[in-house]
Amino acid sequence: MSRLIRAVIEPRALRHNLSTVRERARRARVMAVVKANAYGHGLVPAALSLPEADAFAVARLEEGLALRAAGITQPIVLLEGVFTAEQLLEAARHGFDLVVHDALQVELLEEMTGAHRFVLWIKIDTGMNRLGFPPREFAPALERVRRLKPSPLEIRLLTHLACADEPDNRMTNQQVARFRETTRGLDYSVSIANSAGIFGSAQLKCDWVRPGLALYGASPFAATSAAQLGLEPVMSLESSVIAVRRVTAGETVGYGAAWTAPRDCLIAIIAAGYGDGLPRGLPGGTPVLIAGARAPIVGRVSMDMTAVDVSAVPGVHVGTAALLWGPGLPVEEIARHAGTIPYELLCSVSQRVPLELR
Repeated sequence: MSRLIRAVIEPRALRHNLSTVRERARRARVMAVVKANAYGHGLVPAALSLPEADAFAVARLEEGLALRAAGITQPIVLLEGVFTAEQLLEAARHGFDLVVHDALQVELLEEMTGAHRFVLWIKIDTGMNRLGFPPREFAPALERVRRLKPSPLEIRLLTHLACADEPDNRMTNQQVARFRETTRGLDYSVSIANSAGIFGSAQLKCDWVRPGLALYGASPFAATSAAQLGLEPVMSLESSVIAVRRVTAGETVGYGAAWTAPRDCLIAIIAAGYGDGLPRGLPGGTPVLIAGARAPIVGRVSMDMTAVDVSAVPGVHVGTAALLWGPGLPVEEIARHAGTIPYELLCSVSQRVPLELR
């Protein structure tokens, strides 16, 4: 069946990006971040497309359960950990690795009965002020984890960088220094680098890296393209023209009569709107690829449709292909027009948009 709009996923590009991350990360192992439905790319299809990932990272228990149900056997790390005894038992049953970032989670492990031994990642808050033990609380937390019975299968350490996507921001080096000072003398595997950390200039020296956005072929940096990093877009958000109409100079287009034609124009209506995840606030002039040529959005994005001025694009008709982002039109570029980040656009693709593996 022909789809009006679809998100086409390219597994080959996903594997290429994993390879690029490996080259950049050198000997570090790769924990592929597939939380939030693999940033809109499909949780299970993305994981199944990455058999060479050393582990997968998800935010929540339910995401890990979906991966296990799909036959994923690699280690799965719950980045937020667990919060009840029932969740802890479920994590043990399915062999999940746990991030421990709060004293409550240590208490749950202390009270747990049974013989299961977890791989535990102790998170240190080095300045993000979101999750993790502040440096002053880390040593007591580590000591409690060391005394667990049964003992952890392995203890590892991690932190998260707040400003790694800003290459000149001194906070990254400050966080790394704080992490090194807090963990001085300890011989545990560590993970510091997210996508921006992997491709940034700071020397992070990780045993594990945690790529997210980079895996999906988008750049974490405002001034550097994915192509410059050797990454390829994994998602193409494709649609098609469902109407073409002539608008005379002075007529308006769309809700609120927000755009007035400065001349006689040819307007194409494409089947894509905020009901599909396209931001309603995309400004006029944001490009869409129509038949391979750039054409500007005009008027307001509505729930199911977006108007594009195709006066300079010959041969546009009902059924002509339209690309919202993908090869030739990076999602980072659309994010800049929208005043947001590519993470948000990719994660916002709605459930009614079918995912198709190419």
